[in-house]
Amino acid sequence: MIAIRDAYLEAAASAAALLGDPAVAAAWGQPSALKEFSVAGLAGHLGSQVGYVSRLLAAESPDAEPLSVVEFYARAEAFHVDVDAEINVRIREGGEAAAANGAEALASEVASAVDQQRAALSTEPADRVVSFTARPLLLNDFLLTRMMEIVVHSDDLALSVDIATPQLPSQVFEPVLDLLSRLAVHRHGQTAVLRALSRAERAPATIAGI
Repeated sequence: MIAIRDAYLEAAASAAALLGDPAVAAAWGQPSALKEFSVAGLAGHLGSQVGYVSRLLAAESPDAEPLSVVEFYARAEAFHVDVDAEINVRIREGGEAAAANGAEALASEVASAVDQQRAALSTEPADRVVSFTARPLLLNDFLLTRMMEIVVHSDDLALSVDIATPQLPSQVFEPVLDLLSRLAVHRHGQTAVLRALSRAERAPATIAGI
């Protein structure tokens, strides 16, 4: 299996384990660390990242040239608007809907999806293209985007329920760090990122990639 697929499966299994932590169920109806999300909605959004992979694997490949990962984000409406924009409201509503059956059901659903994906991903060709919100992308690149979502939102959820953020192996964390760095350069430019990482006295206020 291609390395990025193994890394994605590790991230997805980590998400399933986090969703099954009793602390998540205990805080289910409370506000999360992201003020726009409840803990339930944030958990649903995290779990949805795994669900998206299952849905795209079941769909036909589009007849389209795949975008680069940076182009994929640059063409995403949510990448350019604030948290109150309609697209982000729909994303939050989707998280709540995914969590509608409760914490235990969500954790079980995600764990089952990971098990099914272990077999499915091993048979997919390296050049498989998928389409997410009408944006074509190589399957492996899409898995990288879901890894990033999983890593970022796992931290959000862990903080929300006052448990330690899951520590992931380098084969998961380093590709995510690379992607966030590239998105930071796309948003803020090379100079801002260079200064933030090397010169505290000249660092900008933020170089957030997302």
